[in-house]
Amino acid sequence: MTSEQWLPVPAELGDSAEALSRPDSLEFIDGARRPGRGRPAAVLIMFCAGADGLDLVLVEKRPDLRHHAGQLAFPGGGIEAGDADPVQAALREAEEEVGVPGGEITVLGILPSAHIPRSGFDVTPVVGWWHHSRPLQVVDVGELADVHRVPVSALLSPANRDTWHHSRGFTGPGFWIGELYVWGFTAYLLDGLFDLLGWTIDWDRGRTSEIPARFLSERL
Repeated sequence: MTSEQWLPVPAELGDSAEALSRPDSLEFIDGARRPGRGRPAAVLIMFCAGADGLDLVLVEKRPDLRHHAGQLAFPGGGIEAGDADPVQAALREAEEEVGVPGGEITVLGILPSAHIPRSGFDVTPVVGWWHHSRPLQVVDVGELADVHRVPVSALLSPANRDTWHHSRGFTGPGFWIGELYVWGFTAYLLDGLFDLLGWTIDWDRGRTSEIPARFLSERL
């Protein structure tokens, strides 16, 4: 595989558009609130080819940010006046944050917007396939500390899944990938997306963990 190859949408994502267009798709995302008067935003759930199957691209926020400091997230941000729609916003953010041009991505579907009370955003998740497989690096150093390509197989493995507990009484699905930990809205999206696509493997929801300090900000 070379960085110049244009990789077609894989068979396992071929039927994703139908699943993503389900009218009840938001119900698969536990904890999702219907949008209110928050600031519109969009994130890109970007699949790409990995060494052994599919990867997902996650960015790690800087630890000194006002919102979601240190957390793992999908590339994304607020929808700007020049963005025609959430899709354009998500593609623009992916290019600005990790250098992936929008022309290299095929949009597979869009999930309904969900409100995030902590940051005040109404977020529209856009699901896409990146046709290349180049190494990625942080472009937006003011917002991001790192960028990670995470194997979907690892995210689906029951051995890497648990339930996190926050000191303020919140709980939700969590994903361990080595020393990385995905929780919060990003984990809710992953959990719901895997259910929606029919990929989820039964896991022990009674297994719990504390959120590692590296990925936890008390500035909520």
